Amino acid sequence: MTFAEYRTFDALGLAELIRSGQASPKEVLAAARERAESVNERINAIIHPTYGEAEAQVERDLPEGSFRAVPFLIKDLGLHWAGQPMRSGSKGYEGYRPETDSFLIRRYREAGLVFLGKTNTPEFGLTPYTEPDHFGPTRNPWNTDRTAGGSSGGSAAAIAAGIVPLATASDGGGSIRIPASCCGLVGLKPSRGLLSLGPQTGEHWAGAVVEGCNSKTVRDTAAFLDMAAAFEPGDPYPSPARPTSYHRLLGQKIPPLRIGFSTAHPLTHTLDEACVRAVQPPAQLLEELGHKVEEVPLPIQRPDLTEVFITMVAGQASATVREMGEAMGRKVSLNQVEPSTFALYLLGRSLSASEYAYQRRRWNDIGRRMAAFHQEYDLLLTPTASRRPFPIGSLEPSAGEQRLIGLINRLRLGSLAAANIEQLAEKVFSYIPYTPLANMTGQPSLSLPLHWSEDELPVGVLFTGPIGQDGLLLQLGAQLEEARPWKGKYPPL
Repeated sequence: MTFAEYRTFDALGLAELIRSGQASPKEVLAAARERAESVNERINAIIHPTYGEAEAQVERDLPEGSFRAVPFLIKDLGLHWAGQPMRSGSKGYEGYRPETDSFLIRRYREAGLVFLGKTNTPEFGLTPYTEPDHFGPTRNPWNTDRTAGGSSGGSAAAIAAGIVPLATASDGGGSIRIPASCCGLVGLKPSRGLLSLGPQTGEHWAGAVVEGCNSKTVRDTAAFLDMAAAFEPGDPYPSPARPTSYHRLLGQKIPPLRIGFSTAHPLTHTLDEACVRAVQPPAQLLEELGHKVEEVPLPIQRPDLTEVFITMVAGQASATVREMGEAMGRKVSLNQVEPSTFALYLLGRSLSASEYAYQRRRWNDIGRRMAAFHQEYDLLLTPTASRRPFPIGSLEPSAGEQRLIGLINRLRLGSLAAANIEQLAEKVFSYIPYTPLANMTGQPSLSLPLHWSEDELPVGVLFTGPIGQDGLLLQLGAQLEEARPWKGKYPPL
């Protein structure tokens, strides 16, 4: 199998090719490995290859699952893969190997997926770009000077580069959808509770984090949900009601929908013109397909990001660093994590329990506001991000910010970090003003590759629906994919 042939198939297409005997698991794996070895040095998507283990997998009788013998990658964050390194983008976790699998790893094996390795992520998934100090930046296959997004940037870049058609991703503030937008992929943040984080984790980031995937096609994401969605004993959230099959649901006629759209910026920043233009053609297309689309006031407010969400992130980041120290059996020091992470750790420690609990209660206000929005509209349409993929390093701390972070860390001044929290939050949320909403409310949210800028960079559009309506989003995604297909768009790498 040549790479030119291999890259034309999505995951279900490869599985069918193997099932029908038109290709063998060995030759499909060989195509994936050859592609990985030829391009990974340029994009830095895979940080821990397991090619030998993958070859051993296909030598054995693979389970007759929906993705039998399809090459697959695991994001190096959240999911425990027994015996394999798990660094979470951090030097401090060097040498750590989980002893047991996550429930989802078990499900992926049962589906017949072949594990090719682990993908790059920012330290603890804390940034919407993938540039960890310990592993270096992941580069976008559409332009290797540009970001692949984060925190699932390694997974998304590997798919866009044609190494695999499907990879795990996770999302606590946009980390599935932002890389999907940057790399021209499908990225669904599932409803809270749909996929289990167990048994090692119950909830993460107060329920904001969910597991999922990046993929090339809507049908792959639907089939992935069919394979992965399940409630496991001990999970803290009940699994939302779901159809018998998300994949089969795609073949059903979708009713006319009421869709509210906005290109306003919650922080009143200027939006990249490419992101404005990304929303306009889909809005017109939706009207042509029989849906009702109208511009609406954005139901996201500035404090939702700069006060409510950032407080949770700081508190949870502090807990994550503390958890790492316990797992590694040593006190966490400044030389084990990145300076920004350590400052966030100090900030989280300086927050009172009262402040954390107060901001966490405000999540209810956001959820009620969105519930009211959905009384009138089925879906919210926005850009996925406020900018096209930016040059690598653009969101890294400036010289002045580095001096401030250094002062905070040297003097252990968590209170100084708290005094500057809004300024620090502004920089990140100016780029991702839309995605954190669904993490706070638990709603499903889908980024689709419906636009490319004039400089040939992917720019995603984002649909957000009521909790449990993952199937509706996928149905609409399939309708748009058929009307404006992105198959055959390949990066120049």
